[in-house]
Amino acid sequence: MKHISIAYLLILFLVGAITFRLSAAPGNDECLNCHEALDGKVQTPAIAFKNDVHHAAGITCAGCHGGNSSVSDMEEGMDKKKGYTGIPSTKERYVLCVKCHAEKKAMQSFGYRGSTEQFEKLKSSVHFKNSYNDQGPIADCITCHGAHGILGAKNPQSRVHPTKIVQLCGNCHSDPSYMQKYNPGLPVDQVMKYRTSIHGVKNAKGDTRTAQCVSCHGNHEIYSVKDPRSAVYNLNIAKTCSHCHSDTVLMAQYNIPANQYKKYQKSVHGIALLEKGDAAAPSCNGCHGNHAAILPGAESVSKVCGTCHAFNMELFEQGPHKTAFNIKKIPECESCHGNHGIEPVTDEFLGTSSRSFCISCHQAGDNGYKTAAEMKQLLDTLTASKKNADQYLDIAERLGMDVTDEKYALKNMKQLLIKVRTSVHVASLGKFKEEIAPGFEIVKDAETHGRKSIENYYFRRKGLMVSTVIVSILVGLLYLKLKRIEKEDRA
Repeated sequence: MKHISIAYLLILFLVGAITFRLSAAPGNDECLNCHEALDGKVQTPAIAFKNDVHHAAGITCAGCHGGNSSVSDMEEGMDKKKGYTGIPSTKERYVLCVKCHAEKKAMQSFGYRGSTEQFEKLKSSVHFKNSYNDQGPIADCITCHGAHGILGAKNPQSRVHPTKIVQLCGNCHSDPSYMQKYNPGLPVDQVMKYRTSIHGVKNAKGDTRTAQCVSCHGNHEIYSVKDPRSAVYNLNIAKTCSHCHSDTVLMAQYNIPANQYKKYQKSVHGIALLEKGDAAAPSCNGCHGNHAAILPGAESVSKVCGTCHAFNMELFEQGPHKTAFNIKKIPECESCHGNHGIEPVTDEFLGTSSRSFCISCHQAGDNGYKTAAEMKQLLDTLTASKKNADQYLDIAERLGMDVTDEKYALKNMKQLLIKVRTSVHVASLGKFKEEIAPGFEIVKDAETHGRKSIENYYFRRKGLMVSTVIVSILVGLLYLKLKRIEKEDRA
């Protein structure tokens, strides 16, 4: 019995020693225990920190605030000699995050295997510029991730979860008075527009795969839209969109083709933007919009194209095709030119050949077919006549004849031909003939002048030869006359 009592006492002693040991261990957070007891509310920092990823990793309050979290005595725990700093200043609080998150070995010791380059990226971003009140960067780690209730990005309750990102960014970007302090010209309706987009509607329903702010702008490395490094710089937008829209597995889930970017690369727009570096050329957002991205409807396609091609749209709306397309509810510009893979326009698209757009709807014998064929014949005749006129003027110029005015008139034909080809959109033979008639006059005058200049050259050449012969004969006769006079003088 005595032995049992001693064993029982030994067990109690060991349990007490272990309990004391745990209370004094670094993992035992007396700061948290005290604040939790004092506050006792759901939303307090102490309660929030209990669900924090740092708390789960064994980091105590002292990890950020300094001091000694393992002791229950407040004065000892908050002794500044032992490193207690209290609440970090807004200006430099990000330094506390960087101490660990920028150190690969430190992060690995907590079992983290991700990137430790977040701060390097943040330093070059627009958010790390100094705030208007000189209280540190515009946005730092805590601005987005929070302080005491930080959760992993995959946690639906996290401030940076895909379904929460839009609201998080909107906290600043939807506040006119706040944004005015940095850029009064920057719109503050991005979130509102996003909520109307295809991406926004699906995101609001909990779809984490659709694009949100971070998908396009990045997270830590956000640059100005005017910065060539930015993912939303005009020359980079198509590639940014393709990250999702060229993903065959992802797009299959939405029944969307994944070949738009490949088509766009070979299109007239894609070549101008991606190969020639023309920042004014339309990219994805030029047609679909950016924050309010949506698929254009049949009626709105021409309005989208008409943003740049205003005259073409105006002519199309004057012609019979406008009514026909509306009745059949088919896209307007897209029906002939396509969308992502728009080819450079050639004269072969007009007429009745296999390359023609017209034969997609019109058949041999109907008025549209006949009109297309006559338009093509007139255009071919004019271009062939222009080529002949050019040849005559080139010959005349090489012969030294003055054809400056006529060559200048033919150069202006380029602009006239653009107008003629554009008039095809009104689908009226009368309008087409009206536009092309001046071209025939210019070509006829140029060719006539070229022919006459060549004829004048050869006429002058013949006249010169005759004059040369006559002069030569006269010189010869004069020579003989002088010789005879000399003989008479000697006699």
